[in-house]
Formats: sequence, structure tokens, C-alpha cells
Amino acid sequence: MEDQQPGSGDLTTDDEAVTSTGDTLEETPQRRRRFFRRRTVAAPDNDTVDAAEAPEAPAEDQPKTPVGKAARAARAAESPTATTSSADTDTDADSEPPAEVVLVPHRPAGARTIGVAVAASVLFVGGSAFAGAMVQPYLAQRALNATKIEIARTATAAITALWTYTPDDMPTLADRASKFLAGDFAGEYRKYIDAIVEPNKQAQVTNTTEVVGAAVESVSPANTPTEATALVYTNSVATSPVTKNIPSLRYLSYRLTMTRDGGEWLITRMSTITSFDLTPKL
Repeated sequence: MEDQQPGSGDLTTDDEAVTSTGDTLEETPQRRRRFFRRRTVAAPDNDTVDAAEAPEAPAEDQPKTPVGKAARAARAAESPTATTSSADTDTDADSEPPAEVVLVPHRPAGARTIGVAVAASVLFVGGSAFAGAMVQPYLAQRALNATKIEIARTATAAITALWTYTPDDMPTLADRASKFLAGDFAGEYRKYIDAIVEPNKQAQVTNTTEVVGAAVESVSPANTPTEATALVYTNSVATSPVTKNIPSLRYLSYRLTMTRDGGEWLITRMSTITSFDLTPKL
């Protein structure tokens, strides 16, 4: 069959043409949508594209890190803040209210406590009395020993001064010895020395007395002695040109009666106990 051109007044033909044309139009958009879907799947991620295409933020928006002197100044500015915080903490700790004081009602001491206190007092007083009773004799004996030592030293010094002399100091011997003597014995000793001064001076006699021992025989009263008896043991050596300087050796011991005068002990009597002459015989 040959294709016939439709007439201008043929409505059927036009409708069919329109229908066929509409079908074509409907099919064309569907194909386009499919095409766009394929492109959507294949297209890159919008976020990635936005991130890549987004312009970099200007450097002025980012905060600057201080360096050098600025950094040290910043640290110095932070230090007072820490110190202030620590001081505030200490102030808070100090400002805590003190613990509440609890008052306890007074309780009178019981009978047991009073008994213990009384017993302790009695023991203390008794112990003190016992200690005093024990110490008193010790102190008295110690004082007595000191007195005896003083008596022995005085007796030793006196005998040495009384019987030691040379031809030159013989005239002053009685005066030197007078400070150790008292009573009648002082006069008797001076009389004896005056009698032998000239003969011993002419014979050039030198006498030396050495005390080899001294002891206190007795003291009275014991508490505060005012009288004492002492024993003194001596070696005496005398030389003279008349005897060709051959030494005269004698061993003598004396008993001294002494009296306390103030703070000094003085000889009131002297007697010879023993006398041994050891001079060699020519």
C-alpha cells in the first residue's frame, strides 16, 4: 500500500498523529531520567566536591600562638592566678570554725583518790625525813674530816718553822714562830730560843727539820672542835764547822696541844714523845 497524505479535514488522522506523538513524548523523558540516574551514580560525592572547592579560611581567623617574650609574659601572667587560687584555698582552710569546746561537769574526788594522795604525801614526808637523817651524819663527818686536815697542816707548818734556822736568821726565829704559838708556850719558846741564839751563831749551826708524818690524835667537842691534839714525826739534821760539818741526825716526835682561836689553830703546849740520836760517832 502506498502512503496517503491525510486531508486537512481528517480529524482521526490528527488525533492519531497526536496520540502517536504523545507516546513519543512520554518515552523521551523516561530515557532522559535514566540517563540522569546513571550520571548521579557516577558523579562524585557532593561533600567531597564542596570540601575541595571550598576556599581556605584566611589565616587571620585562626588564633596565634605567642612565642618568645610574649610566651614568657603569658606564663608570668598565669602565675599570679595560681598563687591567688592557692592563697584562697589556704584562707578557706584557715577560716574553718574551731572545734566546739565540750564542758565536762566537775566531779569531786572520790575516797579512793583522796586515800592515794594522803598515802603519797606520807611516803614523801617519811622519805624526806629518812634522807635527812642519813645525810646529816655524813655531812657532820665530812666537816670533821676537813677540820682534822686543817689541824694536821697547821701542826706540820708550825714544827717546820720552830726548828728550822740558820746562823743568819737565828735572831728572828722567835718572831717568825710566834704566829703559831699561844698562851704560856709562846713565852717559854721565846725564852729557849733567846738562850741558844749566841752559842749557835758562834758555832754557825744550821738546823733543818723535815716533817715525815702528822696525825690528829683527838678533837673536842666533836661537833664544833675547839681543842685538838696532834702527833708530828720529824727528821732533824744539824751541821756545824766545829764538828767538821758532819751531820747530826735525830729522829724526833712531838705531841702538840692546840686551841682554836677564830679561824686559826695555835699551839699551846708541846712535848717530846721520842728522840733518837743517829749521829755517827768518830
